[in-house]
Amino acid sequence: MTLASRALAQLATWPDLRQAVPSCGLGQAVRSAQGEIAHFHSDRDVDLRLTDRAIRRFAKDLKHTGAIRIVPGSQWVTLRLDAASDVDLLLTLASVALQAQQAGPDPADRAVAGCNDQRGAGFVKADRSGF
Repeated sequence: MTLASRALAQLATWPDLRQAVPSCGLGQAVRSAQGEIAHFHSDRDVDLRLTDRAIRRFAKDLKHTGAIRIVPGSQWVTLRLDAASDVDLLLTLASVALQAQQAGPDPADRAVAGCNDQRGAGFVKADRSGF
């Protein structure tokens, strides 16, 4: 079982999340009633929608980890799953993302655009054969 499949399986058990086809059409996703939370594009790269508010709140901390890529102008961050601790980080941030969505829209939030994979902003070109 890959780290991504392990994380996806764990997120799929959360009562407020369900598996879905990602809006970008590539890989697998989890979503809440308010919208998509995560896109699993390969066995290592995951795009997570944190919202502008959450990114502003945690930007300094997120930039200090090599497992996360923040893309300017995007409400999505890309996580590289290289170790079990990266899955733990993803699960923690997914909880933050879910809470941010449930808090409702922030007037400072931009319109949600496509995930980072659509922007070519992942760590490496995603291998879509695993999903």
